[in-house]
Amino acid sequence: MLVKTIFFDAAGTLMRPVRPIGQSYGLLAASYGMNVSPTEISARFRAGFSSAPPLAFPGAASGEIKTLEYGWWKELVRKVFEPYGRFARFDEYFAELFAYFARADSWALFPETLEALAALKNQGMTLAVISNFDSRLFTILQGLGVSSSFESIVISSRAGHAKPDPRIFHHALALHGTKAMEALHVGDSPDKDAAGARNAGLTGVLLDRKARINSNSFLRVQNLGELLPLIDNRK
Repeated sequence: MLVKTIFFDAAGTLMRPVRPIGQSYGLLAASYGMNVSPTEISARFRAGFSSAPPLAFPGAASGEIKTLEYGWWKELVRKVFEPYGRFARFDEYFAELFAYFARADSWALFPETLEALAALKNQGMTLAVISNFDSRLFTILQGLGVSSSFESIVISSRAGHAKPDPRIFHHALALHGTKAMEALHVGDSPDKDAAGARNAGLTGVLLDRKARINSNSFLRVQNLGELLPLIDNRK
């Protein structure tokens, strides 16, 4: 089968924070007088992120999106620190935290990302992004030097739907006139990426960098460099 388009998740797939989330949250919080261990913050962040409503605002006017994104993240971070008592300067803290994660230098590409994207483009693949992220992703990818590799960057906050909802995948496919059977989606989440893509008719490829996910339900790679031979085998 001929693969024409490859969609990628962003955080955890193309890039990662330069420091663990708990460490970044905790270091900045300490400067505002709130001392919580990075381990606790990480655990609460993961739990809060998993249980939060989708980062998507169907029907919202485009001019409202950035305000809604900011509010979504602020509520999530507020819940992270909820058990630890009064956070007197929380609004200031969150503003600085949100700005920090908007900076490209707060993120790093995985070592093989640039080479893998270049190799796939040289094979004639159309590359694009589907991410449960907010508007900061556009400038982050630009700052990391990879935005020009992608024909489109679809984010949940603007698409109105978040992975694993099939509609965000269908929206991205329509931008390229690509049939679902002609597309792969690569990401590090078994549910949101691999299963979400499969349920939308695409081939889901699970990126399992540390070989920790016990599942034989999907095509699997341990780094992006393994995609090219996988695609060659599918032609």
